[in-house]
Amino acid sequence: MIPYKNFSACTSMIVGKKASIDGSIMIARNEDSKSSWPKNYVIHEHQEFSETPVFSSKDNGFKLTLPKVRFQYSATPEWTDKFGLFEENGFNEFGVAMSATESTYTNQLALGADPLNEDGIGEEAMITVVLPYVKTAREGIARLGQIVEYFGTSESNGILFADKNEAWYMETGGGHNWVAQRIPDDGYAVIANQSAIQDVDFNDPDNFMWSPKIRRFVSENHLNPDPSGKTFNFRKIFGTADLSDTVYNTPRVWYGLKMFSPELNFEPTSQEMPFINQANRKLSLFDVEDFLSSHYQGTPFDPIGEGSEHDKHLYRPISLAKTQEAHILQIRPNMPTPAAGIQWLAMGVAAQSSFVPFYAGANTTPKSYQNASGSYAPNQAYWTYKLAGVLVDPHYVKFGPKLNDTKAKLRVNFQQAVKQADASFQGLSNVELANYLTKVNFANAKMGLDAYNQLISDIITNSTDLSPINFTQDTNL
Repeated sequence: MIPYKNFSACTSMIVGKKASIDGSIMIARNEDSKSSWPKNYVIHEHQEFSETPVFSSKDNGFKLTLPKVRFQYSATPEWTDKFGLFEENGFNEFGVAMSATESTYTNQLALGADPLNEDGIGEEAMITVVLPYVKTAREGIARLGQIVEYFGTSESNGILFADKNEAWYMETGGGHNWVAQRIPDDGYAVIANQSAIQDVDFNDPDNFMWSPKIRRFVSENHLNPDPSGKTFNFRKIFGTADLSDTVYNTPRVWYGLKMFSPELNFEPTSQEMPFINQANRKLSLFDVEDFLSSHYQGTPFDPIGEGSEHDKHLYRPISLAKTQEAHILQIRPNMPTPAAGIQWLAMGVAAQSSFVPFYAGANTTPKSYQNASGSYAPNQAYWTYKLAGVLVDPHYVKFGPKLNDTKAKLRVNFQQAVKQADASFQGLSNVELANYLTKVNFANAKMGLDAYNQLISDIITNSTDLSPINFTQDTNL
């Protein structure tokens, strides 16, 4: 029996180091699931266990024996582990970045030959059982691939990996098969809940990785639709291309290409948009932020734009109310590993939140980012950013400019804070550097929360006269 899963619905972007304006590699994703489901941000310390640890999932019962040495790593787990951890994204002490997952779908023909495994590995476990045990992006793919091959997977997923040298995108198909493609240094990719990898070159192990039996599996089960049999298009063999994709998935890819490769002439419903593209300019961190924060601005499909009611709700936007957090994992060149990686986190809706920089080499996180509660509570990062969006929503025309002004000022201030920190850690020992980066992270977190608390105060103060039970009275009375 194929298990039913509640898929998360994310949007991802990957940028190669020669495609970025400063030589950074960036992997990024909106984690979309529920409109009110808080996230934490934590750092797990390096630990060496005397007894062999075993991971046991509260989501589906998946179990895995783990190595005794666990590297330090950061993560964004959910506010409760009742339904599993869902640690989602982070860096480890070797500078490996991982984001998991971009939920995808395997077509029925492939599932008939290799169904999903109900108690196999799923999104909930992937960061936890992979990121703390690898030293490169390729090692991460190999480790996860072996787990999928042996235990199976309960879902179809895309997983983002990066290290100081390269960025990769991995996809699973059916219960036990997978491929991964290296993102060219001069390329970028946007992905939206649909299998993305296209032609796989099995003669190019520098740029592709794959499960050992995948070619034989596809051949024996007659899954390749190419009449010539000369290509191996993973998207067409394992993925979907139905009407729901054209409403839910392809428009988000189309908008990414519209932003960064406007010379490409595709419709929002096209099923033929390429996975790998070259931008018409060098891409900055702000470009990635703008993509994750976008909702079809400048088109009739913007839900808060000026299109018809039909057009405004025709396609699922990139940034939406169900975003739990958005992240950009940036790896900068020519820097010591603890400072090279920055985990830019926007709690809540990317369009209404701000991406706060957290150096990967810190040793802990601010209390406001830990131990979130399931219902609103002040002094918690997730709820502070979420509250600002909730207050803006009913009066977007009036308060949207205030929100955007706050975001713009923080962008500049965070860039200045990073630049200042980068110039100040030379000559520090490892312990001193970790303590310094922790101090910087705490200051940046406070800067963001202070700005949003001021925004919240301004909105509440200026909302007091907007009540529907208001009445304009004659001043002469």
